[in-house]
Amino acid sequence: MPLTPAQLRARLGGVIAFPVTPFKKNLALDLAGLRANIRKLAGQQVCAIVAGAGTGELHSLSTEEHLAVVKATIEEVKGRHPVLAGVGFSPQTAVDMARSCTAAGVDGILIFPPYYPGDANDEGFFNYYRNVAAATKRGVLIYSRDHANFSPAAVVRLATIPNFIAYKDGQGDIRRFQQIITRVGDRLHWIGGAGDDCVPAYYSLGVRTYTSSIANVAPRLSHRLHELASARTAEADAELAGIMRELVVPLYAFRGRKKGYEVSVMKTMMDLTGQVGGFVRPPLNDLAPAEVSEWRALLKPWKKWL
Repeated sequence: MPLTPAQLRARLGGVIAFPVTPFKKNLALDLAGLRANIRKLAGQQVCAIVAGAGTGELHSLSTEEHLAVVKATIEEVKGRHPVLAGVGFSPQTAVDMARSCTAAGVDGILIFPPYYPGDANDEGFFNYYRNVAAATKRGVLIYSRDHANFSPAAVVRLATIPNFIAYKDGQGDIRRFQQIITRVGDRLHWIGGAGDDCVPAYYSLGVRTYTSSIANVAPRLSHRLHELASARTAEADAELAGIMRELVVPLYAFRGRKKGYEVSVMKTMMDLTGQVGGFVRPPLNDLAPAEVSEWRALLKPWKKWL
């Protein structure tokens, strides 16, 4: 049985994995590759798996493909971890996706900002998230990213949505996030969502859950980041700083070379380490051959975590 909102919230502690969606060279969906990746990931120390979200190239999937990805993920996870689905695009599309994914058996819904070619106001955002949340009885997470950059007062109002259980920060603005947490308190579960490289900053605020794209390649490393950042001892801090310096910060610097490389780099790393990364769909770009060779050389210090 899918989890209730309260049960889902209770399970959110540690690493939330965001698997990629593999595509073949002709850009067709590679469900067999996805299933192989999920089977491996499902045996790792993660607290939840989010199918068809940002790292999973939600923006490039048809609603039919998205549902196929969600169903395949649920089937391969086999109840070992909560499975959530990313939804978004237009308001009605997000509602339809939330309904279909709920019927498929997901444990929760991660709501992306609505597409809008400009700045929506707080009233419009509230109505959007309220309507999508009303389309499911599952717990929902709101993802603050891009133009969905909320004030503390706006989050207070969003927190009146009954099944809104957790807030994922994708802005990386630690000052703003601290103000939101201070204002709203424990009404919501707080998730660091701007990247593995932000773990030390997020955990300094008391956050103890974060979303990891590194979990696609090295889930043991993702869990170790959580352990070390949670410990808050001098020894743990020193080890954490070393891992960040040697592995995580260089990875995120490489990902920052081009817009969209945050997905392309992870897929290349997966291909180079025996998993199924595959190609990205436009408007994203695959890495250039020289960059793939560069990454092959950069993988040496990662081997102990693979």
